[in-house]
Amino acid sequence: MNYKLLGKILGKIMILEGILMMAPLAISIIYKEYNKNVYSLGGVKNILAFAIPIVLLFIIGFALQFTKPQRKSLYQKEGFALVAMVWIVMTLFGAIPFVINRDIPNYIDACFEIMSGFTTTGASIIDDITLMSHSTLFWRSFSHWIGGMGILVFVLIFIPESKDGSAMHLLRAESPGPQVGKIVSKMRATARILYLIYLGMTVILASILMIGPLIDTNAALQATGIDYSGDKVFHALITAFGCAGTGGFGSIPNSLQYFTPFAQYTVSIALLLFGINFTMYYLILIGKIKDVFRSEEIKTYFSIIIAAVGLIFISLKLGGIIDSFAITQNYDTTEEAFRHSLFQVASILTTAGFSSTDYDVWPVLSKMVLVICMLMGAMAGSTAGGIKTSRIVIAVKGSYINIRKLINPRYVPKAKFEGKLLEEKTINDVFAFITMYAGVFVLAMLIISFDPVNGTTVIINSDAGAGREVTHGFFSNFSAVASCMSNIGPGFEAVGPYASFSGYNWFSTIILTLTMLIGRLEILPVFILFSPRTWKKI
Repeated sequence: MNYKLLGKILGKIMILEGILMMAPLAISIIYKEYNKNVYSLGGVKNILAFAIPIVLLFIIGFALQFTKPQRKSLYQKEGFALVAMVWIVMTLFGAIPFVINRDIPNYIDACFEIMSGFTTTGASIIDDITLMSHSTLFWRSFSHWIGGMGILVFVLIFIPESKDGSAMHLLRAESPGPQVGKIVSKMRATARILYLIYLGMTVILASILMIGPLIDTNAALQATGIDYSGDKVFHALITAFGCAGTGGFGSIPNSLQYFTPFAQYTVSIALLLFGINFTMYYLILIGKIKDVFRSEEIKTYFSIIIAAVGLIFISLKLGGIIDSFAITQNYDTTEEAFRHSLFQVASILTTAGFSSTDYDVWPVLSKMVLVICMLMGAMAGSTAGGIKTSRIVIAVKGSYINIRKLINPRYVPKAKFEGKLLEEKTINDVFAFITMYAGVFVLAMLIISFDPVNGTTVIINSDAGAGREVTHGFFSNFSAVASCMSNIGPGFEAVGPYASFSGYNWFSTIILTLTMLIGRLEILPVFILFSPRTWKKI
């Protein structure tokens, strides 16, 4: 292992995290959180919460720059291990502010929260978001934006181009999906293009949210007793960060329930756009629009969206006829039912995890559609999690090929994906990924099934009615693992859209934190990092 080079790159990441932490530090100063009388040091804790880790990151990061590696290249296993190390280090330091300012005093819970942010999961252990400081709300949502495109993708802009493929190893390890490649000849140029598109879309979305009506302040005031008529820029930024990274952390109670219909439609469309492979936007920019319309994955992606929205909309309108489940959520108009159907499909399929309503009380058919969307995810090369649309398409075609071979051993596969013949290796890689995905999923479920929280009752207060009792059981654990593995956020029942993950004990919290990392980095980098063979001298 090239320890010195790993340390040097890790040091660059730590310096970068320290620089990024200056943003929530600025928010703390802007909102004068140092004037707040909180705990023994008063509001100074909100300043120290970010100042202390910034100093630590700079000291360690710059110290690591003095190492002189003999080899300036990375092998594939080193690149994959480095990516996992980077995300773990970012989390360990990123959790410190929550502990210092006492917003999340338990360090394990704080690591869960910030890992949920960096991996764009959006699962939270916070029960009452109104008690959080502005700087905490900003940092955890800003982490969505940081992790959405990928931490190392950003660093690739500054790492010198190498001829040995080191940069490609890092990009492959961090970018979601079965196929990763350059969109232009040089990796640094590819990284710049990706981030410029990402930044541009974020700025456009934030501007639209700032200009249009954002929060229904009367409804929010009546339900929460808090006046949200001010701070529109802050709430628009928080929402834009969550959409861009397809995260899910919000800035007011009950996610986006109290947002205006305009804002909910805007977020729905934005999420679907951020769930598209960013290569498609590059093709549009260079005038190759026909190639976008020929994409098999994008056709499948929008077909799934239309089918899912249609099924949920019909289920909501005809719930009493097709489902004996007692629906406690009623929508006054057809438009409202359609809006919530579109919003939740967009949010769950792109693994954002925002909620506009309590979908946990929807008919069984609607909930099953959302569970399927949870596992599938959006397109490869997007900021979304899940298995990915491309893998689903390849798996279906691979299964068809295997069935044809069983019927006719002389059958020669001619299946294509995106205009290219599907190689047997690609199909096998997809099947291997799905097998590992299922294995981790089942193992995580078994572990958290020992948690004492199972069998307890949780009280849910939502727009479907206050004081609804939910038992923490199998479906709660299933959806908790699914939401963490697919980087979605809320699940169903005791971890539903109006609940949190705070009921789990420390060990289950650690398991779910690792599950989020495994899901975001798509298994292999984490497995390679913890494999003893990786660290043996050859």
